[in-house]
Amino acid sequence: MSHQPAVATKMPEEMDKPLISLHLVDSDSSLAKVPDEAPKVGILGSGDFARSLATRLVGSGFKVVVGSRNPKRTAGLFPSAAQVTFQEEAVSSPEVIFVAVFREHYSSLCSLSDQLAGKILVDVSNPTEQEHLQHRESNAEYLASLFPTCTVVKAFNVISAWTLQAGPRDGNRQVPICGDQPEARRAVSEMALAMGFMPVDMGSLASAREVEAMPLRLLPAWKVPTLLALGLFVCFYAYNFVRDVLQPYVQESQNKFFKLPVSVVNTTLPCVAYVLLSLVYLPGVLAAALQLRRGTKYQRFPDWLDHWLQHRKQIGLLSFFCAALHALYSFCLPLRRAHRYDLVNLAVKQVLANKSHLWVEEEVWRMEIYLSLGVLALGTLSLLAVTSLPSIANSLNWREFSFVQSSLGFVALVLSTLHTLTYGWTRAFEESRYKFYLPPTFTLTLLVPCVVILAKALFLLPCISRRLARIRRGWERDGTIKFTLPTDHALAEKTSHV
Repeated sequence: MSHQPAVATKMPEEMDKPLISLHLVDSDSSLAKVPDEAPKVGILGSGDFARSLATRLVGSGFKVVVGSRNPKRTAGLFPSAAQVTFQEEAVSSPEVIFVAVFREHYSSLCSLSDQLAGKILVDVSNPTEQEHLQHRESNAEYLASLFPTCTVVKAFNVISAWTLQAGPRDGNRQVPICGDQPEARRAVSEMALAMGFMPVDMGSLASAREVEAMPLRLLPAWKVPTLLALGLFVCFYAYNFVRDVLQPYVQESQNKFFKLPVSVVNTTLPCVAYVLLSLVYLPGVLAAALQLRRGTKYQRFPDWLDHWLQHRKQIGLLSFFCAALHALYSFCLPLRRAHRYDLVNLAVKQVLANKSHLWVEEEVWRMEIYLSLGVLALGTLSLLAVTSLPSIANSLNWREFSFVQSSLGFVALVLSTLHTLTYGWTRAFEESRYKFYLPPTFTLTLLVPCVVILAKALFLLPCISRRLARIRRGWERDGTIKFTLPTDHALAEKTSHV
């Protein structure tokens, strides 16, 4: 936790400096003067978080009193509208007091127990990962045990000091709040709303341990998709290494290990991107097939399928990341020294063969179509990635978001398939392409996407699409309640899909 304790006898130099310049704070007229009738809030602590919290509270119309062991030294670090005084004076009048000190310094505040009796203490601390595993009780519960006459509320621990100063944004507006007294939670929730945040009621103080674990998580939703992408990359990289580097070295005594940093990586990235994109839409196909088999939508999917459906966004973004890297690597291919040598050698061979004009019409058209389809596929993937951003997704209604993510996503998969087929052309039928009897890499990547495309095509058949639409509108094969689709075809198309 980055909060500076108020009880420290000596503050580090870096903690003496505010995150933003003090003259920027004073230049804001909303922070320069607070009306006398404004609600008063106390803060115990003088670290980065305490300073940022005071800045946000003053800007939100609160009268702030900061308690510090050395108010003369720390007064210049806070907004001029905030009153910096000794801890005993700071806790005397406010009913809500933020405790912005480390857990190990909670006991030093016990001398204030009489002044704090009956007040609401808002614990904003965060344990380290080691401390979270070491202590069974949360920081907030430990604080409540030291001050039984106070009402302790856990809040604002998931908000960084920078967010408090810069203002809330889409991705970090939520503030989990928990406490044993509903009135105290309500009071802190109203403060969070006044500060521009969105309070989330987490219930009693027993939830504080869960709330304190939130900042310790490092991209939990990305763990499985990232491992999946890395696993695919390793498998395809090893496969391409055997075909493009090891086979020429063993059978033809050609040293092509120089291909490992760029060429083999560039051959691997589109394979990973293509398979990941197909894995985004495969669980939807499996879910639809399961609903058709069961004849109802009111049965839970298996856990593995449910988790797969929940990770589709992360898998899709990783697919776009690999596709973007593939595009960048492709631009770098002509810059390689090996490519320049190949061009010179090709020109020399053409001169020696006395060929003045080298032009293969089929290859020219293939490359033109191949590149065009690749650009279109990457552009569509870019649109999918942009609409996944919270700020963009929040501006779309459900039908618009579903159209982009589902319909355009499937278009991206079809374009990627055509891009791959154009790259392969007739190579899958040439014996020389099967090195070590291993088929070309692009033939392996086509398996899952073609299954998804064929399944989607089957679901478009009237006999299947109508039955699936009925199931998703609540019809059950063995149920007593039957629903019929409207005769209006346009209304039937509005039925939601998985």
